[in-house]
Amino acid sequence: MEENIFFDSNGLEIEGLLHLNLKDKGVVVTHPHPLYGGDMYNPVVKSIIDAYQKKEYSTLRFNFRGTGKSEGKFENGDGEKTDLLSAVSYMKNKGIKTLCVSGYSFGTWINALAIDSCDEIKEMTMVSPPVAFIDFDPINPAPCIKLVVSGSLDDIAPAAKIKAWLGTSENDARFEIDFEIIDGADHFYSGYTSTLESILTKHI
Repeated sequence: MEENIFFDSNGLEIEGLLHLNLKDKGVVVTHPHPLYGGDMYNPVVKSIIDAYQKKEYSTLRFNFRGTGKSEGKFENGDGEKTDLLSAVSYMKNKGIKTLCVSGYSFGTWINALAIDSCDEIKEMTMVSPPVAFIDFDPINPAPCIKLVVSGSLDDIAPAAKIKAWLGTSENDARFEIDFEIIDGADHFYSGYTSTLESILTKHI
């Protein structure tokens, strides 16, 4: 059961949905691009939430600034990164000791931007990082990335381009990452959210 909450992000009230488990492990989940209709109610975000809750994680999903009831306006990454780090701090203050982050599309970019700014993040999972839409090259992938999922028909997050960014070829393996490609799925996972949830549950 999730409850509506608000937390502070550098003076802005950010809207979220919080589920607290008795365990001390939790995850913060970020949503797709707000200028293209993305918010915390996105069905792929819900699938990520459901997968983590099945593994007894506390979960927090939230609307980036300027989305839904969150204050502020879109800031093309900088402000959204602050929102994520504020969400991480909020969860730590709730007693979550082992904290992970996950995200879908634009949310994965924000999560990646925050890798070097937050030692609190133990693990990261990524669903369709939009490498054909946003430039990920300036970001160095980190060992905390545990799983990346994309669809075989995803032209916004093509598997080959994601792998090139991650450096997961046999001759350029920086660290071990599980990479799953869902055959037939495009960027929106219509008809494939249950498959996505099963993959996430298996790897978490």
